[in-house]
Amino acid sequence: MIMMINKTLTPTPLPQGEGNKAKRYTIRATAMRKTLTISILCGMMLTLVLGTSVSMAQDTTRPEGWDEYSHGNDTEPDYAVVFPQDAVNTITITVSPENWAAMQADLTTLFGEFGSRQNQGGRPNGGGGDGQPPANFDPNQAPPMGGDGQPPPNFDPNQAPPNGGGFAGGMDFSAENPIWVNADVSYNGQTWTNVGFRYKGNSTLTGAWGSGSLKLGFKLNFDRYEDDYPEIDNQRFYGFDELSFSSNYRDTSYLHEKVAADLFREAGVAAANTSFYAVSIDYGDGPVYIGLYTAVEAIEDTVIQTQFSDDSGNLYKPEGTGASFQAGTFDEATFSKETNEDEADYSDILALFDALHSDTRTSDAATWRANLEAVLDVDGFLHWLAVNTVIQNWDVYGTMAHNYYLYNDPSTGLLTWIPWDNNEAFSGRGGGGRRGGGSTGDLTQASVNEAWPLIRYLMDDPTYKVIYDGYVAAAAEVFEPSKMEATYRTLHDMIAPYVVGDGGTQAADMELDSAATFEDSLNTLIEQVQQRQTAVQAYLGS
Repeated sequence: MIMMINKTLTPTPLPQGEGNKAKRYTIRATAMRKTLTISILCGMMLTLVLGTSVSMAQDTTRPEGWDEYSHGNDTEPDYAVVFPQDAVNTITITVSPENWAAMQADLTTLFGEFGSRQNQGGRPNGGGGDGQPPANFDPNQAPPMGGDGQPPPNFDPNQAPPNGGGFAGGMDFSAENPIWVNADVSYNGQTWTNVGFRYKGNSTLTGAWGSGSLKLGFKLNFDRYEDDYPEIDNQRFYGFDELSFSSNYRDTSYLHEKVAADLFREAGVAAANTSFYAVSIDYGDGPVYIGLYTAVEAIEDTVIQTQFSDDSGNLYKPEGTGASFQAGTFDEATFSKETNEDEADYSDILALFDALHSDTRTSDAATWRANLEAVLDVDGFLHWLAVNTVIQNWDVYGTMAHNYYLYNDPSTGLLTWIPWDNNEAFSGRGGGGRRGGGSTGDLTQASVNEAWPLIRYLMDDPTYKVIYDGYVAAAAEVFEPSKMEATYRTLHDMIAPYVVGDGGTQAADMELDSAATFEDSLNTLIEQVQQRQTAVQAYLGS
């Protein structure tokens, strides 16, 4: 084709006398020939590319049952479906025997033999090193814990896993996350194929694994394996890319994670949405009911998308010594970046360290506050601190250097505090004095020392103390006894069929020791909120 056009555009020789006219004609013809040649070449290349794309599209067939609304990425997050507030969703996760074996072997490498910590309050019927239950495994037998879901007296929270790992305010964990594998997820008659599936958690994961429990926290990532399986490109679960599932470990009420997150949001603190899921896992011999989980919205997925006006900022998940914000402890590894991971820029975190520890704190308080408020949403932190203290949530900053996110909101340029992992809420046990933390119920924060400067320095400032007190009063209105009792009873009745079976006389969930324990936990929660109301009144009246 190109040769034919070249021939057509070759000018006929002109008489000698035409001179410059012939030269101009030759130049124009040559330019035309080159332009058309390039155009045709580009057209042919475009045709090849488009043809390849069409061919690829024709070769890439979506999995059977794919529906754009439930599986595609053009759907806005459907909170009513994924996070229902008046129902329990039921899902089944199907893992190949090979992937299941790999997951159990990986946990053995990270945390030691399955069931190896029975003598610390774990299940007396632990399993072997392959992560499988032993022959006499009884899924209804729970660790010998009290009715309040707390560890037994001999529980040692400072005992590290066999291979050590990261440090978080007195608790050692594995430095590595468990491995990902691909699995299928079934819900409401539909299936999502090749979904990323891995275990998650710190003390909850090590404790449950060591006690011999197969009910472990996990994460789902619906398009993690899209490069390996192009047919699931941009796969979503009703608009959600990731979901986190809390096992409700040591919580015999199953309400801590959900209710705490709801209270934060109701009070005006950014926090994840949650809902209940009854989870079964099929790892080769048919579905096995594991128990009732709390699904938690992923901060990096939809929380910053829906609760902030701009989701393009830096999101950090701090954990370890530097996450306490003590002077001189900054370490990039402490501040894991969940967004913008390729940009090694931690200037916003460093600016917070500098402002917090500036000498102006003691010499010029107004300047110190102004500089701190230029990098941190101080009001938001004080708001979180007040709500967290009123409800008594001990496994947080002030006792342990983890369980929060920091989001640099581009619309304000400020780092915003986002709470995470609230399974230890509504209890003051475990928070007394470790790593300089005070009693979780201490509304004055007087017993928190300079090991936790974000609390100590702000509470020492009279201006910030007034703001904090105002949020304490507001939190008490949200955490009001009659309102909370109604909430607790409604949720308790809703989840009861998934926690206790056989008409409510025996445990159905793998972690519950008896139906009586589940019932007793409701009374414990109701008593706790009444006690906190009394404590707030005494504090504000002092």
